[in-house]
Amino acid sequence: MPQFKTRLSLLAASSASALALMAAAQPAALANEAEMTPDRLDTIIVTATRREENVQDVAASVTTVQKPTLDAITEAGGDILQLAARAPSVYAESSNGRVAPRFYIRGLGNTDFDLAASQPVSILMDGVVQENVILKSFPLFDIAQVEIARGPQGTLFGRNTTAGLVRFESVRPSQEFDGYLSGTVGSLGTVNAEAAVGGALVEDVLSARVSVLSQHRDDWIDNGFSGQDDALGGFDERAARVQLLYTPNDQFDALLNVHARDYEGTSAVFRANILTTGSNNLNANFDRDTVFFDSPANNPQEYEGHGASLTLNGYFDGLTLTSITGYEYADGFSLGDIDGGNPGGPGFIPFQSETQDSLDDLKQFTQEIRLASDTDGATSWQVGAYWFDSEFSVTTSSPIGFPPTTTVTHENQLWALFGQVSHQLNDQLRLSGGLRYTSDEKDLTVPLAAFPVSPVSVSDEEVSWDVSAFYDVNDEFALFGRVARGFRGPTIQARDVAFFSPPSTADSETSTSFETGFKSEFADGRARVNATAFYYTVSDLQLSAVGGAGNLVQLVNADEGVGYGFEVDSEFLIGDNLLLTAGFSWNETELQDSNLEVAPCGSGQCTPTDPDADNDGFVEVDGNPFPQAPDYILSLTARYGIPSQWGGEWFVYTDWFWQGETNLFLYESEEFYSDGNFEGGLRLGYAGNADGRDWEAALFVRNITDEENLMGGIDFNNNTGFVNEPRIWGVSLRTSLN
Repeated sequence: MPQFKTRLSLLAASSASALALMAAAQPAALANEAEMTPDRLDTIIVTATRREENVQDVAASVTTVQKPTLDAITEAGGDILQLAARAPSVYAESSNGRVAPRFYIRGLGNTDFDLAASQPVSILMDGVVQENVILKSFPLFDIAQVEIARGPQGTLFGRNTTAGLVRFESVRPSQEFDGYLSGTVGSLGTVNAEAAVGGALVEDVLSARVSVLSQHRDDWIDNGFSGQDDALGGFDERAARVQLLYTPNDQFDALLNVHARDYEGTSAVFRANILTTGSNNLNANFDRDTVFFDSPANNPQEYEGHGASLTLNGYFDGLTLTSITGYEYADGFSLGDIDGGNPGGPGFIPFQSETQDSLDDLKQFTQEIRLASDTDGATSWQVGAYWFDSEFSVTTSSPIGFPPTTTVTHENQLWALFGQVSHQLNDQLRLSGGLRYTSDEKDLTVPLAAFPVSPVSVSDEEVSWDVSAFYDVNDEFALFGRVARGFRGPTIQARDVAFFSPPSTADSETSTSFETGFKSEFADGRARVNATAFYYTVSDLQLSAVGGAGNLVQLVNADEGVGYGFEVDSEFLIGDNLLLTAGFSWNETELQDSNLEVAPCGSGQCTPTDPDADNDGFVEVDGNPFPQAPDYILSLTARYGIPSQWGGEWFVYTDWFWQGETNLFLYESEEFYSDGNFEGGLRLGYAGNADGRDWEAALFVRNITDEENLMGGIDFNNNTGFVNEPRIWGVSLRTSLN
């Protein structure tokens, strides 16, 4: 497919007046996803308590991204990283291209780029935790809802949820025949195709749904060093999901989910010396369309994976017994020109750096069993057990001979018991509490290295808990409060073995969170505003000291980390045609450890602003913000529909986010931070119905103003940075199959 590099200044200018009138919202991708003249906002059902509940009745800070919105932000080939800054207090980034996303909630996350990194934000897909960073990057398609629970979720979802969790639920099979076809063609040779079809195989007994995805983008970045045009930047992603739902009677059902992906593309594009010493502005060395890699490989990346889950439900007198069994497999590699250039530049590059990390035969097995009462009475409860087992190897190598090929093997076994109870004291007040015991053990062996490395084992036993209260003031307004303790298990970092350093470990971190807020729905159900204020502390905060002059990745525990702030989610239906949503969060974070020091960038390369009191080359980071923790996030969307004489609807949809100051590393400097990043998108189209099938045609633009936002950096060799995706524009077509 030919490339399209036409700039859309005319379209951007023509949309400016429309953008000024619109503020925020979820789009309706098809006519049947939002009525032409709705009289109230849709009820949002979430499962943050492992039960289906109206989000307005949950005593916690929970928000969602509905399917139409997800379709809009991913239709140009977007991946899971498109969720960054799309909800208050939620951010995501990656230095590994379209794999290994790193999520942050309320400023708490982990910047570790290793394939064995532990994260405090858990990702669940169809009820199964995706623990490894590669599993977290499974592509998004035929998704019914994305649910985000902020704050510790350890009672019901286990370890590594000290910040919160992001939960994805696929559209389930049903007895009714339905499905869709969706196709996008855009600039840079972008093609995005999705399809799903489902219905009854045996009436009232067996249903099925098959979903497929194909994403493509041409290589579009030139390599100015080798003289190769269109050398990198593209990708090909293929994925599929097959589900079978067995419902033989009212007492039992079983859902089988089998899924797979095959991905080939470009890993992160590191760009040498795009930050001038003393400034965080992109300089003349930056050219979005060109790099100067001396590596002939041009940063390739390939991953494949597959998995299956089986969910069984037995329904007895007032009880539900649930079993969720999950298996995941992944294998692949990423190769990167880490210095981002060549000995001749751009700028001064003291030495060459090119490494490949391979994930070898990741196998993850999970089993959860849960017994829950019904919610008919004043008291409801649930108890359960959980088992987790994973094993994988990581091989680090280099085409240039350094570092020498090194293989490390990680194993992790965990088991847990948990329970929760909720009691309705009266018509207005409900109290809830839960408890979870977890035993977590990790082991490291090193089958291949340049020097002998003894096995390493870490383990811990922890108790997570939460208590909450929910008070209905009236039918439109409710107050809630919640206190929760979360737990992130001990972890081992072994990437530095390839660079002749021993493995590092970190003790468990525990977080205690306090939050209070309100939930409101008013104006006859046409307005919804929810807000939460929070304060949390993290004891033995796990941190990854990444980079520095030695380019190490070492785990450390800070004495304590503190975070506080507030978040607001709102949605408004104005008249019959305009849907607005707005989200805002303010997060303040602080490292508190007077003895914590880290290695900054090389001397004279960048400008650290932290003190080095003992003049040992390590700077003190006490009082610094957490890395990759935006101090505010503002997200706005709007959809305006105009009924047409043909029975359909013309519509315009726009979405925007703004991101406050974000420090990239543990230490602060004049170079490695971003401030004021923003992006916007626009859709103009028509939604109608033909022969009983809903259809839609739209023109779209992502990153409409073609912002060049600094997303991350590498500080050990030169002032390397990497940036956001370019502007993509095109046309999309979609039709239902029902």
